[in-house]
Amino acid sequence: MKRIQSLKNTLGPGILFASTAIGVSHLVQSTKAGALFGFGLLWAVVAANVLKYPFFEFGSRYANATGTSIIEGYQKLSKWALWTYFIITVSSMFFVCAAVGKVTSGFMENLFQLNKIGLSGSLSSILIFMICGGILIIGKFKILDKLIKIIGLVLLISTLTAFSLCIFHGPVNKNVVFISYQSINSDAWFFLIPLMGWMPTAVDLSSWNSLWTVEKIKSSKYHPALKETLFEFNFGYIISGLLSICFITLGAFLIYGTSEVMETSSHLFANQVVNLYTKIFGNWSYIIIASSTFSIMFGTCIAVFDGYGRVLNKTTELLFPNLSIIRNKYAICVLILITGTFLITNEFEKSGDFGILVNFATSISFIIAPIIAVFNFLVVNKYLDKKFIPPKWLNYLAILGVIYLTLFSILYLFKNYLLA
Repeated sequence: MKRIQSLKNTLGPGILFASTAIGVSHLVQSTKAGALFGFGLLWAVVAANVLKYPFFEFGSRYANATGTSIIEGYQKLSKWALWTYFIITVSSMFFVCAAVGKVTSGFMENLFQLNKIGLSGSLSSILIFMICGGILIIGKFKILDKLIKIIGLVLLISTLTAFSLCIFHGPVNKNVVFISYQSINSDAWFFLIPLMGWMPTAVDLSSWNSLWTVEKIKSSKYHPALKETLFEFNFGYIISGLLSICFITLGAFLIYGTSEVMETSSHLFANQVVNLYTKIFGNWSYIIIASSTFSIMFGTCIAVFDGYGRVLNKTTELLFPNLSIIRNKYAICVLILITGTFLITNEFEKSGDFGILVNFATSISFIIAPIIAVFNFLVVNKYLDKKFIPPKWLNYLAILGVIYLTLFSILYLFKNYLLA
């Protein structure tokens, strides 16, 4: 009973992390990877999940050990480190929120058939942003914490069941070769960084883990042992990693090697994803899957706005202490996010291809990842008591992760910009 109560008190941040990850990186990017390239990019998904792991774990570790977020750790490193993180956050947050919001509005349009009543495109995005902002400003963490557990469970069960049935029945095209020269061609390399950028999610979002962990400790009035916090985080991380493979498999088995083309419109793509499930379960399941996929994207959207809202609030607190007299800074930060995100969404709306926005946002996240990875590594090894310092194997994995992130970022910039 004591262990059950302990799990109840700690459960939340890891599930929030999994929900954030399962959104765009899984429903969109992983599905596309399988549909376009079979299992040709599976190695990249596995590598990203494994080699990014230390930097997310460090966020939870630091929060448990100190009772503060890892953002305070950046301040301990130096003022310039905190300023660097702030600039990175401000320069990327609108694009990240816009990408998540656009995908969410697409799943909402698909579920409620909003295009039939003229409520699509920018209008549906505005509706999503307003609802997310309202929930966060009024209810904040408690509503988010409860909502995400229910949403995540429904999609988890649905996806694992669909994956199992998919494996049992085999691919639609029985003659398809899943890994060949064609599946790792130049198009695959171009898609590589956008795929790994948010796999399982962006490295700079590791600070959210620590913020959510601190908030959970405050709301539950229970400070768990380090192993309890890490168990809860690892649970969410492993689930998100397994689901990324499930979505690649669904795309590979049900679309790759067929004549079906990936849709560029967000609501048509949402319909395509839902149809992956109905091919397995039958048409009767459409409304259940459509509701589940929209719900998980809606949960992701709320979590992203909440994460950036908390980061903006915390960094401005530390960088501009004179602003502490301002009340409701969190609400102001969320409103700033909504406004900037809508402007970016509206600009990209003209292209008609939501994938351009998603690929741009995920690429930005990957390129800035090495900086945050190094910050996290330095913070946990310099400012934690000896009993909280990461084990050697985790530090070695982190060093390997920094090398991986740096090399692929340089390769991406060199190939796509310097040689352009």
